[in-house]
Amino acid sequence: MESHKLSLKVKAGYGVCDLGGNLFFTATAFVLLNFLTDTVGLAAGLAGTVLMIGRFWDAFYDPVIGYISDRTTSKWGRRRPYIFAGSFPLFAAMILMFTNPAMFAGAGWDSASHQPALFVWGLVVYIILCTVYSTVNIPYSSLTPELTQDFNERTSLNGYRFGFAAFGTLLGAGAALPIVGLFSDRNAGFMTMGIIFGAVMLVTALITVATVREPATTRPAASMGFVKTYLSVFKNRPYVIILTAYVLHIMAITIVSGITIYYFKYIHKNEQMTTMALLILLVTAMIFIPVSVVLAKKAGKKAVYGGGMLIIAAVLMVLFFFGHVYGIHFSLALMFFMGIGFGFTYVMPYAIVPDAIEYDYLLTGERREGAFYGIWTWALKIGQALAVFFMGWVLSLTGYMPDVQQTSLASFGIRLFVGPVPALIFVLGAVVLYYYPINEKRYNEIVAAIKKMELESK
Repeated sequence: MESHKLSLKVKAGYGVCDLGGNLFFTATAFVLLNFLTDTVGLAAGLAGTVLMIGRFWDAFYDPVIGYISDRTTSKWGRRRPYIFAGSFPLFAAMILMFTNPAMFAGAGWDSASHQPALFVWGLVVYIILCTVYSTVNIPYSSLTPELTQDFNERTSLNGYRFGFAAFGTLLGAGAALPIVGLFSDRNAGFMTMGIIFGAVMLVTALITVATVREPATTRPAASMGFVKTYLSVFKNRPYVIILTAYVLHIMAITIVSGITIYYFKYIHKNEQMTTMALLILLVTAMIFIPVSVVLAKKAGKKAVYGGGMLIIAAVLMVLFFFGHVYGIHFSLALMFFMGIGFGFTYVMPYAIVPDAIEYDYLLTGERREGAFYGIWTWALKIGQALAVFFMGWVLSLTGYMPDVQQTSLASFGIRLFVGPVPALIFVLGAVVLYYYPINEKRYNEIVAAIKKMELESK
């Protein structure tokens, strides 16, 4: 394992894969729910259920692919074969997900009588999409602790990764609705968006496969069976703390991401300004990602991460109380301040979790990065599933109907999801994070103990 400075080629080659990965995040978080409700015609509650069940399936698949990649031996290493093999079906699945079945089945498929068929279609395709994405993403994420052992170099490596990730999110947020808008038929627009986004995911994954080399000294995990491996993960207290904080963070992000288009479409009566809001948010986040890396070296990763969550929570509450009162330009201005918080939270969780995984190596003497990243995504996808399920059914229960003037109750339901609900979850995440115990001094002690352990084992 490398402990010295990584080259620019390695950092950029590693990071670029998450440009495509965050196009996936953008497409599924910002527009998929709305695509299913307003274009496909699936009822909001059923659409939320599709996304919940799909995420639950995906969550249980993630530990499996993590476990398998930990134990893989090949001339390409443990992780890259899966990134390569999964990237091609991921391309195809993105196209399929954003292809309205009504394009082939005929008009009327948004009627009440066809809701069960639309539900089954959405569920099957979404499960396929999530499965192939995880086949790429879990091994990809597992590369982070393998490429460098240095405390601050991991922050730098993830700075590159999430710089690309922010650009991917920016590209997706800025391009999704404009691509759809190029076509008079929204069905053709969404399918084209799926083709373009899927192609970018394919190319960026292949670039990572071609430019990153896994350390030859990393041996496959072997001693623990599947169940024992994953039960032992939860004995790592620092990991459980950062995992819990991150799941809360992702639940809140999922709610904010999914509701943004509804907020601008129905509260501000201007759906097209959703793109401008996301651009302001994400450009600001990109600017503050390198700021967060610098601040982390001075104040610590935990302080920067927790501070970012609290900033977002504060802005959400201002948006809830005043956004609909002072109008669309006030809400757009708040996107800048929210973007600061987003920038602070992009890199830090992924810079923190490898340190907790290193602690596991000290405890067990075995490298099991795939297991930890499998549980990491398993837990966050459970959180995402519950968040989307909750949001979809609350919208239905408050009387939400697509493309009509919303009732006061439905409008209030939309506003709740850009205010108190995600704000409270962010605050809870920051509180949990406060108890994370590994700082730079403690991490250096862990590394020293590992080196001693490795010398004694020779």
